[in-house]
Amino acid sequence: MRLDCGCCVLRPWREGDEPSLVRHADNYEVWRRLRDGFPHPYTRADAEWWIAFAKQQDPQTHFAIEVRGEATGGIGLELRSDIERRSAEIGYWLGEDLWGRGITTVAVRAVTEYGFEALHLTRIFSVPFATTSASIRVLENCGYVHEGTMRRSAIKEGVVIDQELYALTDEDFARTSPVT
Repeated sequence: MRLDCGCCVLRPWREGDEPSLVRHADNYEVWRRLRDGFPHPYTRADAEWWIAFAKQQDPQTHFAIEVRGEATGGIGLELRSDIERRSAEIGYWLGEDLWGRGITTVAVRAVTEYGFEALHLTRIFSVPFATTSASIRVLENCGYVHEGTMRRSAIKEGVVIDQELYALTDEDFARTSPVT
């Protein structure tokens, strides 16, 4: 998938993205809003591993967020399995210098649409930290519904925190999407 969203392009990760990936991902403010599986510090080796991983996906579910010709963030769907095989968790991040411009909202809308239309998902959800109000606002702006608070469900930097559960179903999406 390659999608021009106006303020950004969503595309597969590719060799050559390593320098910009490290430049934008190796940031404490980005890392502290994400799961610990996102490395910090973020090294060239981490970028090489990620790009190799993302390139071998089938179906494609992880995308670079490109702004002005540079990979400045990432967005993806973690497909579930077994009885949840038509569900996915959406995750995203963007370089700090681009925050507050609506880029993440545009990217979440596009990947949500891709998940429902191309991957035939029935549910897409996200579990942001309760303290990440900007991420929560992105989900709400994209029509995701707050389903509850997962109290004391995560540990970040040694602190026990709450997470919020947001989700959108294919039926919700069909009701709220503009007819084309």
